[in-house]
Amino acid sequence: MNHLLKSPRTLARTAALALIAALALAVLPAIGAQASDDDVTWTVRTASNQFGAERTAYNYAVNPGQTVDDALVVSNHGATPVDLGVYAADGYTTESGQFDLLVAGAKSVGVGAWVAGGTDHVTVAAGQSVEYPFTLTVPANATPGDYSGGIVTTLTQPDDANGINVDRRLGVKITLRVGGDLKPSLAIENMHVDWNGGLNPFAGGDATVSYTLHNTGNAVVSAQQAATVSGPFGWFALDAGTLDAPPQLLPGETWNVSVPVRDVPAEFWLTASASVVPVVIDSSGSTTNLDAVTSAATGPAIPWMLLVIILVIVALIILAVRLRRRAASHRQAREDARVKEAVDLALEGSR
Repeated sequence: MNHLLKSPRTLARTAALALIAALALAVLPAIGAQASDDDVTWTVRTASNQFGAERTAYNYAVNPGQTVDDALVVSNHGATPVDLGVYAADGYTTESGQFDLLVAGAKSVGVGAWVAGGTDHVTVAAGQSVEYPFTLTVPANATPGDYSGGIVTTLTQPDDANGINVDRRLGVKITLRVGGDLKPSLAIENMHVDWNGGLNPFAGGDATVSYTLHNTGNAVVSAQQAATVSGPFGWFALDAGTLDAPPQLLPGETWNVSVPVRDVPAEFWLTASASVVPVVIDSSGSTTNLDAVTSAATGPAIPWMLLVIILVIVALIILAVRLRRRAASHRQAREDARVKEAVDLALEGSR
């Protein structure tokens, strides 16, 4: 799969974070598709060889210590020769869930460090295609599991209209599974539940269930997710509904999940539960479901407005009782004074 990125040289290192966004997303069926910019006159694709023809990406299964020889085909559809830089880099999942590559010059420790070509550039004559051979060498001490990266061609050209240089890049994803004991695993971490009620004390509010998915194994995984929120003793349980699957996470990667649950009653104390079924994905795209992973968290769901109303009512009742007692006390004092005065008058009359 191919992808184009345009960025000023002054922003190249930042813009390169989006360099191969969707670089190897298998949803794009074309191989070496022409980039949309008219100034980009070249395309890239995988070579046809013992690994197959018309591959959308490089997919390898290699044991530690072994090597793989392959090639990238670069075609120049323009009227002048092009001299392209070529480099390999490790891949990762961005915060938006897209596949991307480390920027040129950033240190790679996996695929990007293990891929080597004979040169760091290739020149392609007008209307011609060339093969750029490369070798992937897996170290003998490489940890078994899944790795991702890519091989990229790049061209820097001046943009006279804007007075800047523009980098244009095309690349193909490399997916690698290093042989050994495959231990897929997915954990739910940092789970919590928050509740936010409105001004209407009887209308309930919205709860948000949040947690982090952490690929703690050595295989690429996605997941099927489900979440519920309930009150004490499981009362008034509400299902969060259908949740989107997270992106394919490489080993060690994390993905933050935030699940809204609407119209949750103010039950003073909530329990949120999450169930995640890890889905292992191999290079062919087939999936295998693992046992579900569960987690739970609790949090307050206090109807503050209702409490304020109750406190005001209680305060008014207490005040009314005190005022009534004070009035009764005053009446009693007046009555006692009247009786005492009557007694005193009676005693004076009898003398």
